[in-house]
Amino acid sequence: MNKYIYIFIFFFSLLNINLFADENIMILKLKYGEVQIELYADKAPNHVKRFKELADQGKYDNVVFHRVIDGFMAQTGDVKFGNSSSPDFNLGLAGTGGSDLPDLKSEFSDIAHDRGILSAARSADPNSANSQFFICLDAAPHLDRQYSAFGKVIKGMEFIDKIKKGDPNSGSVPEPDKILSLKSK
Repeated sequence: MNKYIYIFIFFFSLLNINLFADENIMILKLKYGEVQIELYADKAPNHVKRFKELADQGKYDNVVFHRVIDGFMAQTGDVKFGNSSSPDFNLGLAGTGGSDLPDLKSEFSDIAHDRGILSAARSADPNSANSQFFICLDAAPHLDRQYSAFGKVIKGMEFIDKIKKGDPNSGSVPEPDKILSLKSK
């Protein structure tokens, strides 16, 4: 009888691990394909919670990649001015807005800003992240412990690489690509 209890506990724990793992996987749909992002709730719990909350409310759907610098990063997430289907859409202001929620305190960690890392965009104030984020197109070690990294692309980075690049200096994109949808797996 004990043997069956141990087997049950073993399989139940495997099931829980898989459920928890799926809970921290997001699906980002672009016109180029589907991207899977793993979130690091243990490293940046407040950033992950905010990201999931906005995604589950559909706030990131149709938001443009307003700043994309080849070899560096692709920035998006301005849910106020960057949503191309909103009456408040203003490409000139995209990158200056956020959500109606309060800004987040920084959650700096030992996560290196390597290719595929998802990190919170902010102003000069380390505690000003809100809804915007960027995905590193290449390693950016100068951002380590300066920005709150909270996830990583685990599948579909080739689709991130196809996002339309902006001006080499400012990164501004005249006719930007957008997030078609972003949701929990």
